[in-house]
Amino acid sequence: MTIAAVLVGALTTHLTNHLMERSRNRHRLLTRWDDKKVDAYGEYVDAAKMRIAASVRLYEARENLREDHRPEEELREDLAEAGRRWGSAFERVMLLGGDEAIEAGHELNKLVAEIDWQATGRITGTLEEWRERHRAAFRAINAFHEEARTDLGIRGSVTGDRHPERDLLLPSARQVPARRTSDRQASAGD
Repeated sequence: MTIAAVLVGALTTHLTNHLMERSRNRHRLLTRWDDKKVDAYGEYVDAAKMRIAASVRLYEARENLREDHRPEEELREDLAEAGRRWGSAFERVMLLGGDEAIEAGHELNKLVAEIDWQATGRITGTLEEWRERHRAAFRAINAFHEEARTDLGIRGSVTGDRHPERDLLLPSARQVPARRTSDRQASAGD
């Protein structure tokens, strides 16, 4: 009887240790993948924003909204490089991401592509349509953030009542500086 009790105790201890070690390994593996997901999600959003920024530089130069001292071809190369980085970053999301985060990424990809296409002239649109594409893209970035946070088990939200939607930050319209009184008087005397 004593030997049986010792054997049952040893077997129970072994089984308990095995289950605890298995649980620890599973937790380590999940933590390792979560770290990779955080990196993948962050790189993807950063790459999407870089592609948008490169599109803005090209669009503003093409539309004469900003003077850029670099040739258009160089701006197009910057946009192409940003596109390659963005594509690579999304591949990592596809490999590591949760289903909903991947779907949110596809929605963002569509909007970023439209911004790229308008910047390069593949599609046409007004300045207001350009700005609306940007608004939609940044709403999609927030939606992607929400899905990534959910996938990672992070509590809280980046949208909603506590975080109202924000609009684009746009400079005020250019104003022609008023001429000084002495300049007007000198012109009148001519």
